[in-house]
Amino acid sequence: MALNRAAGKLVGAAIFLLVVAVACIDVAETERPAEFFRFQSNGVYRRLFQTIDCNSACEVRCEDASQNDRCLRACGTCCARCKCVPPGRTGNKDLCPCYANMKTHGNRTKCP
Repeated sequence: MALNRAAGKLVGAAIFLLVVAVACIDVAETERPAEFFRFQSNGVYRRLFQTIDCNSACEVRCEDASQNDRCLRACGTCCARCKCVPPGRTGNKDLCPCYANMKTHGNRTKCP
C-alpha cells in the first residue's frame, strides 16, 4: 500500500514538472526579440526560418523570360528547395547561394 502511494506521488511530481517546463518554454519563446530569428548574410538581414511566396517571387524573376512557363517551373522548384529567390529579373544570385549553385543532371545551372 505504501509503495502505491509513493509511486502516485512520484507520477504526480513528474506531471507537475512537465507542465512547468512547457510553460517556461512557451514564455521563453515569446520573449525573444525579433533579431534572434535573423542573421546577416552579405549585408542583408535574413530570417532563420524564411517564409516566401514563391509564386509572386518567381513571377517577378521570370517577367522578361522568353519561355515564361519553363522559367516559372524551374524557379518554383528552386524556390521550394532554397526558400529564396534573388531580387530582380536577372543577376543577384550571390544573395541566394543555394539558388545559384543548384544544377541540372546535365550540370547546367537550374535556376533562372
